[in-house]
Amino acid sequence: MSGILEGKVALVTGAASGIGRASALAFAREGARVVASDRDAGGGEETVVAIRQAGGEAAFLAGDVTNETEVEALVAETVSHFGGLDCAHNNAGITGAMGGLHEIDLAAWEETLAVNLTGVFLCLKHEIAYMLKHGGGAIVNTSSGAGFIGVPGLAPYAASKHAILGLTKTAALENAATGVRVNAVCPGSIDTPMLRGYMSIAPEVEKMIRAGQPGGRLGTPEEIAESVVWLCSDRASFVTGSSLLVDGGAIAR
Repeated sequence: MSGILEGKVALVTGAASGIGRASALAFAREGARVVASDRDAGGGEETVVAIRQAGGEAAFLAGDVTNETEVEALVAETVSHFGGLDCAHNNAGITGAMGGLHEIDLAAWEETLAVNLTGVFLCLKHEIAYMLKHGGGAIVNTSSGAGFIGVPGLAPYAASKHAILGLTKTAALENAATGVRVNAVCPGSIDTPMLRGYMSIAPEVEKMIRAGQPGGRLGTPEEIAESVVWLCSDRASFVTGSSLLVDGGAIAR
């Protein structure tokens, strides 16, 4: 049986590990040709190798989402390599500066927003520009459960993830009649290298995160990837401007 994205071309940023890698693998499994992009060339290439070993078609393109010239080139090179761009998962992100808001310096704030927010803006800008001229497409931005609630100690991260939801809704409304759909996926606590790095700060941090899981476990990157693939498929043809929580019920408390 054909996959639900058979014949499509997908671009995934932040594809070197975690959710991005799982998303790239899921796109390929469902029949898409995938461009995996990341600043981490080694991890990105490993993702491509995993896709090819599973029988999929993929290429790695290095890219820094905070640099508009590189983002514009990434979209153009994706089109050049595979002949188009139908789906995009704007996933690149960092935990960023941690500590009380009054303790965070401006440079650390700006770095977090540059990657998490400006990076999504730049990807949206150039992906939408291409899709408008070529029959539409579907885009998913990675926000977070932290896009809905405050997170003490992670002010820049929470601010960036809230802002992604505003960008997503605005882009969706601007393009509702154009054939370009834009949605956000909002992961909860997912077992990724980034979360493990955050939990390793102190035993009480990991205890707090695990205690906040109603189902008693962390989510997996693959569970987020399934949502991303569905949002990019024709099965979600009437879904745009949505912010899909995939968090095991954590925010429902």
